[in-house]
Amino acid sequence: MSEHKGAVTFQGVPLTLVGNTVKIGDLAPDVSLTGTDMNEVKLSSFRGKVCVILSVPSLDTAVCDIETRRFNLEAEKLGSNVHIIAVSMDLPFAQKRWCGAASVERVHLMSDHKEALFGNEYGLLIKELRLLARSVIILDREGYVRYNELVGEITKEPNYEEVLAALKELL
Repeated sequence: MSEHKGAVTFQGVPLTLVGNTVKIGDLAPDVSLTGTDMNEVKLSSFRGKVCVILSVPSLDTAVCDIETRRFNLEAEKLGSNVHIIAVSMDLPFAQKRWCGAASVERVHLMSDHKEALFGNEYGLLIKELRLLARSVIILDREGYVRYNELVGEITKEPNYEEVLAALKELL
């Protein structure tokens, strides 16, 4: 398994990302995640529509909360041809509780807590914290990576305008 030391920081402290880095043009790895209903969900089940994958450290943090709520609002404007998926290491029970409290209904919450398959296959697992780095990945309808933003400082939000512009090019 490859390691990328200093790929991201947490409050300025360099951290190591573990796994395979996905690049624009790659076919997205098809991993299984756990939905808030405790059922296994393969990422390939979302093919046929454009997918925005939000990789977040934990929904119970301020920045992840803000980001996921923002994309929930954007989802209303984007229509039914786009799936927004938020992946974290949070337990499905915590994700479901957060979703209800935040009134988030248009973002599919998925947990990578069991085996960190998503984190490893997408190169987003933070070795020191066993959390996911903050990233936004856009997949086209066939499952190819068309946009990939790794947020260098995980306490910062992604570039929403850039993500939305890349997304609109695919619609």
